[in-house]
Amino acid sequence: QVQLVESGGGEVQAGGSLRLSCAASGRTLSSYIFSTYALGWFRQAPGKEREFVAAISRNVGSTDYAASVKGRFTISRDNAKNTVYLQLNDLKPEDTAVYYCAIRLFPRAGRQAGEYNSWGQGTQVTVSS
Repeated sequence: QVQLVESGGGEVQAGGSLRLSCAASGRTLSSYIFSTYALGWFRQAPGKEREFVAAISRNVGSTDYAASVKGRFTISRDNAKNTVYLQLNDLKPEDTAVYYCAIRLFPRAGRQAGEYNSWGQGTQVTVSS
């Protein structure tokens, strides 16, 4: 069982930046094991379904982004710290949502929420105009 804890959310004005972090832990989750799993970020705005934001494959592998955030958000990982990050730049009011990180016990990242095995509790990002 892997536990995920997000942090770094907050309220910013349009055009601002935030950096979200998600730390993973588990009784048998070594840094090596963590490096073999894919990680993703999703978000859910009020009244909307959860949507894919970004994902990164095993180790420091390939990344994938939703069209709405490509060029503005960057996903990265630090396997030594069992942590995944999401840098959010040039934020827009439509980016307002609860952001969730998720881990997939498989090397290749995916875009479907059902492909991920464990989720964090979410962190709120609010962008004002």
